[in-house]
Amino acid sequence: MDDWKRVDSYLAGKLLPEDPVLDAALAANAAAGLPAIDVSRAHGKLLHILARMNGARRILEIGTLGGFSTIWLARALPPGGRLVTLEYAAHHAEVARANVARAGLSDRVEIRVGAALDSLPELAALVPFDFVFIDADKENNAAYLDWALRLVRSGAVIVCDNVVRAGRIADESASDPALQGTRKFLDRLAAEPRLTATAVQTVGDKGWDGFAIAIVD
Repeated sequence: MDDWKRVDSYLAGKLLPEDPVLDAALAANAAAGLPAIDVSRAHGKLLHILARMNGARRILEIGTLGGFSTIWLARALPPGGRLVTLEYAAHHAEVARANVARAGLSDRVEIRVGAALDSLPELAALVPFDFVFIDADKENNAAYLDWALRLVRSGAVIVCDNVVRAGRIADESASDPALQGTRKFLDRLAAEPRLTATAVQTVGDKGWDGFAIAIVD
């Protein structure tokens, strides 16, 4: 893992310039006691690039935490674009709002507080979304995917984080709820005829994990 971190640091030094706004967001998250489970800088930029490649004007994020990934995604929006992000914990949402405001993105980001499965049915007036990032409680990932499919257009991209879970996803004897939810999500992904999907493993300063990426046909 030391090698993974060293390579991440090298690549970030080459391709990710210093960013005081993102540094401040991570510092604010730590000061507020939020868990250090934000996406890495490299993965944040990957999300940003995918959203831009997709030409996304409306983005849905399920799981805000302190808004680190929110900032990356909101920066990908064109003028007039909008991002809706759903966060269960009011304290996390408060920290995220401050981080988003510091980034100068409040005009294009809406943070909704409450259980995502309660908030998702309220988004019908905002459809269709062009890009969805799922990074919340893993137990409900399959349900989040079902809702995403109701809320997106043809050609939309859906990305789900943490699908490898240090390799435990392939260990059939491991049965904690997060793994069960992730397996159910992958089964749902494979069975949905409207989706063309893959999953890729990642290593780096966040350890060994991976993304699932799908496009809606």
